[in-house]
Amino acid sequence: MSLVGKTPQFVRAGAMAATAAGGIAAATFGLVTLAAAQDASAGSAAQVSSGKELYLQNCAVCHGKNLTDGQFAPALQGPAFLAKWQGPSAARLDRYIRSSMPPSAAGALPAETYSAIVAFLLQANGAEIGNEALGNDPARLDKIVLPKPPADTLTEYGVGGASPDRALPKWPTPPERFTDYTPVTQAMLDNPAPGDWLTWRRSHAGQGFSPLSQITTGNVGKLQLVWSQPLPAGETMIEPLVRDGVLYAFGYGDQIMAFDAASGRLLWRYRRSLPKGTQLSSKKTVALFGDKLYAATSDLHMIALDARTGQQVWDTEITDKPGFRNPGGPMVADGVVMQGLTTQEAGGGLIAGFDAETGERLWTFDTVAKPGTPGGETWNGIPGPDRKGGSVWTSGTYDAKTGLALWGTAQSYDTLPLRDRKPGLNNDALYTDTTLALEPRTGKLAWYFQHMKDDQFDLDWVFERVIGQMKVGGLERRVIMTSGKEGLFDVLDADSGKYIKTIDLGIQNFVTKIDPVTGDKTVDPALIPDNTRTRYVCPHAGGGRNWLPTAFNQGTGLLFVTVRDVCMDMVPSARAMLTTGVGIYYAPPPNSDGRYGLLAALDMQTGEVRWRQHQRAQYNMGVLATAGGLLFTGSVDRRFSAYDQATGKLLWQQVTTGIPNASAISYSVDGKQYIAMVTGNGNPTSAGLGDLTPEIELPPVNTAAVSVFALPN
Repeated sequence: MSLVGKTPQFVRAGAMAATAAGGIAAATFGLVTLAAAQDASAGSAAQVSSGKELYLQNCAVCHGKNLTDGQFAPALQGPAFLAKWQGPSAARLDRYIRSSMPPSAAGALPAETYSAIVAFLLQANGAEIGNEALGNDPARLDKIVLPKPPADTLTEYGVGGASPDRALPKWPTPPERFTDYTPVTQAMLDNPAPGDWLTWRRSHAGQGFSPLSQITTGNVGKLQLVWSQPLPAGETMIEPLVRDGVLYAFGYGDQIMAFDAASGRLLWRYRRSLPKGTQLSSKKTVALFGDKLYAATSDLHMIALDARTGQQVWDTEITDKPGFRNPGGPMVADGVVMQGLTTQEAGGGLIAGFDAETGERLWTFDTVAKPGTPGGETWNGIPGPDRKGGSVWTSGTYDAKTGLALWGTAQSYDTLPLRDRKPGLNNDALYTDTTLALEPRTGKLAWYFQHMKDDQFDLDWVFERVIGQMKVGGLERRVIMTSGKEGLFDVLDADSGKYIKTIDLGIQNFVTKIDPVTGDKTVDPALIPDNTRTRYVCPHAGGGRNWLPTAFNQGTGLLFVTVRDVCMDMVPSARAMLTTGVGIYYAPPPNSDGRYGLLAALDMQTGEVRWRQHQRAQYNMGVLATAGGLLFTGSVDRRFSAYDQATGKLLWQQVTTGIPNASAISYSVDGKQYIAMVTGNGNPTSAGLGDLTPEIELPPVNTAAVSVFALPN
């Protein structure tokens, strides 16, 4: 373990030491260490004794058997160690060890093992730890004081230490990013400072637009990589957040990291201890509010961390029901942390609200209406416990004027019982494919709008709800803009949810008519699938404007969207995706030239498609728009690209080591603008189009990283 600093050389030293010793066996991290640590229950003496044994197993290869004789890492006893950790810092030491050690598998040891090693180190350095065994209790650890180093001792000798006989050259101290930390307020989330990116899509309005303009269409060609940090290998689709020069990211295996946003220096790391067998899932976002960072975990909990230290503050279970996942991520508004869950299990999806300060559950909203509740009569007579759908895998947005949280829902894969309306019944299937407007403190439904009734195509409307301004009937109105996979963009009144209009991107072939007053969509009956014959439907259920968020420039009224321009044959199949008995195959759209990636600009005022930009490789990122006139997005051929907002012209491109994911963000530190993006092959579109583009192969190793670009100084 290296406890002197978090710099890369110490991490490499720890990994190198393990290699030099033939590696630390995986068993060392498992039952052997846990069994030894369990002896600690007898009291601090037994814990210290087992801690020494555990130290020899896990740490001595780097730091030495005697704490001071390591060849690859600094001493953990003596003046230099005390100079760094002396004072009431036992909690800080404990937190650092748990989140950073051992370097090759940080956070992988059992909790009892970390407690025992910390107890051993504290006692070895003269700290009074009491008669009771230590645990991960910050309140108790904060009271344990490490003594000051002896006044007549300069420092330690030996490999890994610095000689006391040579003066060290002065070097600038890295900036302390949390010194002047102030709580994140509701007003900040609604309208962030220009250099911050505080929520998913930057602000509560969900526009994905940065007001920064240092990087422009004229100089973007000079953009260069300024720092990059690896994230845990595996599926990664986080859209990072940035506050006051700190970048926060969620990595595979439920690890959360805070980086210096200007240099990439790791500030802290949190790793969740997950129950065995937990299905890991990447997340679209985390959330900031007050002095806390909130995250939904793979074991279906909501946690709050201290945004300055990564220390866990509270932990609340979202649900104990099996079959749920939470790939979206939380949103905080009115002091409430809200999270949607996705499932194909009977009973349907849900959205839950928790008190941001305490973690107390405030409410749960069922996204599938049950019998006897509003909308409960719209399920074609299906019994309440058997209803499925309404999943939520995208974070919500929040309208500060109305005080309402806006969420989108998906369809139902159980399409057969809904396909044909029974006499005297209703088969709309609320609240699938719906915008829900909820009161954050109560979870009460203020209004809803169902965009597609009885969705038989798996073309759900679960994506972002963008809040903006638009002229309607000559008057300026606040509106909500959203779409389903089919590329139909509905515009609603933000106050009431009343339908205003629909703009068709032009990639669908099954909606033949839209009621100009209600927004009800008429579907071509000849294309509704069943198990009798093949239907050719556009777009594909895994295509269209799927998963990847849009960006909206209020100044120009343009909304930008990335699309997988591909259709589907819905074929009768025993291995059916939908219960109507159909499987789904990719198919080129009519008159296709084989370019399936589409980037488009919609004029939301006029309904005109201002421009389209096609390419062979499908886009795999959402869109970032900036005040510099730029769009940033990426594709499965590992290209991260910048385009001109006005024309769609490609201006700059960078090949990345992994598949671009999530959406890029822009922020500034000390007056310098940065563009950050994440790779990690994590969202459902990143698998590519298979046989339609066989020459585009996925990377054989699914690496993950956050990479940051800027103009040269």
